[in-house]
Amino acid sequence: MENVIKIIAGFFGGLSTLLLAVLPVTILWFVLTGGSVFGMDVIGNLTALVDGFGQGGFTGLVVLIIVASFFVKK
Repeated sequence: MENVIKIIAGFFGGLSTLLLAVLPVTILWFVLTGGSVFGMDVIGNLTALVDGFGQGGFTGLVVLIIVASFFVKK
């Protein structure tokens, strides 16, 4: 059972690493070409996310810290 949990954790860890590697490429693609990537407006989505944290006040700050903690290597 412990091996299954390690395999699943490794899979999702690798998947998140892959997605975090693709994100800068999609931003660069959008800036250089002005076209959407995979049918999504990457810059618009990131702007809306940051704006949501900003309008959230103290709660937005707490949520931002929690979300950022997922991306920090321990």
